[in-house]
Amino acid sequence: MSSVLYDVPGPRARRRNLILSVLAVAAVVAAIAWVVYRFWQTGQFESLKWQQFQYTAIQEQLADGLLNTVKAAATGAVLALLFGGFLAGLRMTGIRAIEAPATFVVELFRAIPLLILIFFFYYGPLTYGLHIPNFWALVIGLTLYNGAVISEILRSGIASLPRGQSEAGLAIGLDRGQLFWHILLPQAVRAMLPSIISQLVVLLKDTALGFIITYPELLYVAKQMGSRLSFDLPYVPSYLVVAAVYIGMCSLLSWFANWLSKRGARRRAR
Repeated sequence: MSSVLYDVPGPRARRRNLILSVLAVAAVVAAIAWVVYRFWQTGQFESLKWQQFQYTAIQEQLADGLLNTVKAAATGAVLALLFGGFLAGLRMTGIRAIEAPATFVVELFRAIPLLILIFFFYYGPLTYGLHIPNFWALVIGLTLYNGAVISEILRSGIASLPRGQSEAGLAIGLDRGQLFWHILLPQAVRAMLPSIISQLVVLLKDTALGFIITYPELLYVAKQMGSRLSFDLPYVPSYLVVAAVYIGMCSLLSWFANWLSKRGARRRAR
């Protein structure tokens, strides 16, 4: 028995793979144990460094940072989806004079690092005496970068659809705009939903770059909490708590993506 890509492993190969898997897991566990030991050895688990989290003011500060993170991520996600859909639509018009500039915009914003985009929209206007709030500088950067990536995801999804979908839409009298928005895009979104959600998870984590321009998101709050001398500079505990919050949010978003994918599969099966 063999698959398309490789032969099914035999007994020796399965035994070898098992040994390698066990060694890899043991190495990961050993690395985690070493990190925990170093934290313990340097006093990162002392009660003084963790006492601040029992105060209501600290909990409210964390909640405010979480709210600011979610607000920036939600706004950036909505605008990135709209911007990505718009660019994907322009690239599917069939008119070269429109497709070429849209392709240039997509490749440009995919190539520029997100941090440079954030710096450009925050510090650039200051040279002309203008000021963009740090929230919008962060959101605009997230929108342009992630919108360009989502545009490519949608275009790939549309390209994977059967050619008959486009031909049938044109045959019943739809123009290319109606064909894109009513026939192709909904199917592409369903097909590429896991990839889109994965990019939104990246967008959520990228909100931490707002720390550089003093936007009060979770990482910025963690730095403030860690710099308190009265609690013996609890940087590591603060960053561990914030990391746990990020892991929880990203896991929740990934679970939601899997739930939507399974729900869509059930609906298509019915």
